[in-house]
Amino acid sequence: MADVQMGDRDTETFAFQAEINQLLSLIINTFYSNKEIFLRELISNASDALDKIRYESLRDKSKLESQPELFIRIVPDKVNKTLSIIDSGIGMTKADLVNNLGTIARSGTKEFMEALQAGGDVSMIGQFGVGFYSAYLVADKVIVTSKHNDDEQYIWDSQAGGSFTITRDVNGEPLGRGTKVTLFLKEDQLEYLEERKLKDLVKKHSEFISYPIYLWTEKTIEKEVSDDEDDETKKEEEDSPCCLVTGEYGWTANMERIMKAQALRDNSMSSYMSSKKTMEINPDNGIMEELRKRAEVYENDKSVKDLVLLLYETALLTSGFSLDEPNTFASRIHRMLKLGLSIEDKSTEKGGNTATENYTIDAKIPPTAPKNVT
Repeated sequence: MADVQMGDRDTETFAFQAEINQLLSLIINTFYSNKEIFLRELISNASDALDKIRYESLRDKSKLESQPELFIRIVPDKVNKTLSIIDSGIGMTKADLVNNLGTIARSGTKEFMEALQAGGDVSMIGQFGVGFYSAYLVADKVIVTSKHNDDEQYIWDSQAGGSFTITRDVNGEPLGRGTKVTLFLKEDQLEYLEERKLKDLVKKHSEFISYPIYLWTEKTIEKEVSDDEDDETKKEEEDSPCCLVTGEYGWTANMERIMKAQALRDNSMSSYMSSKKTMEINPDNGIMEELRKRAEVYENDKSVKDLVLLLYETALLTSGFSLDEPNTFASRIHRMLKLGLSIEDKSTEKGGNTATENYTIDAKIPPTAPKNVT
C-alpha cells in the first residue's frame, strides 16, 4: 500500500514503491553513455497509447471525438530548458498515473535491475516494461500531464526523490485527450534541445512508428533595418492603439490563411496549431484612453463594444490574419458610419436581430505601461 499525504487543495503526495525507488536511484546515480535511448522509449510509449485509442475507436467511434487526429509532437524549449513529448493517445486517469508511474512495480522492474547490476546495457529498459523511467537519464524533474476520456486532466510531478505528487489540472492547457511528458533537462544534457540532434534521433528511433511525429523548430531571420525604417517602425507602434501578438508555437498568419483555404483541410489540426492571440493595448494612445473613459461611464453601451471589437478585428487584419466572419465586420462598420452620420439604426428600432459575436479577447498592457492604467 502506497503512503499518501494530502498537501495543497487537489494535490496528493505518494511514495514510490520500493523497487521503483531503487530503479530510479540506479538510473540517476550510475553513469551510462547511451542516454539517448530515453527518446526512443518515450516515443514508443506514445505510440502504444495511440494504438490503444485507435483500437477502442474501432468499437466506438465517439472515443476519438475529444481529439480526432492521432499524432506525436516533440517540443524543445530552450528558454525553460525543457523537452516535451506529446501524444493524442488514450491518456491516463488519475488512478493510472498513480499505479503505472510509481506505486505498482511491473514484473520486469526487479529483473531489469538485476540485468543492470550484472553488466547489462541500459538500452534494454524497454524490454522490461519500465522505459518511462529512462527520462531520468537526462532530466532532473519530470512532469506528466494526462487526460483520459473517462476522467479529468491530472498532473504527475516528481524529481525522483522518493515520492511524486498528483494534482488535478485546473489551469493548464486542455489536452482534449492524451499525454504530455515534460523533461526538465540536466545542465549537461541540453544538447537534446538542438534541432539537428532531435531530428537525427527521431529518424533513428521511429522506424516502426506508424503515426506522424511533428518536431517543433524555431527559425530566426535577420534583417538589416536602416535608421529611417527603424524610426518609422517605432512611430507606427506609438501611433497604434493596439496590436496582436501570437504564441511562440503554432501557425504564422500566412500559414493560417493558407490552411484555411485548403479544400480538404483537417479542422482538428486548426484547434491546436492556430496560435493563441493576445491583444496588447497602448494605454497612452488617445483612442484607448477615450474608450476606457466611455466604458466606465456607459458600461452596457453597444457602440463601445462595437468599437472595441473593431479595434480587435482591425489588429487581426493589420497583423496578416483573416476574419472568420467578414460580414459581421462589415455590419459593424456600417453601424459606426450611421452613428457618425447621425442616422438612426432602423434594425434596432424594429427589434431586428443583429449578429452576435463570440470573440474572447485576451488583452494585456505591455510592461512599460503606467501602473495606474487599467
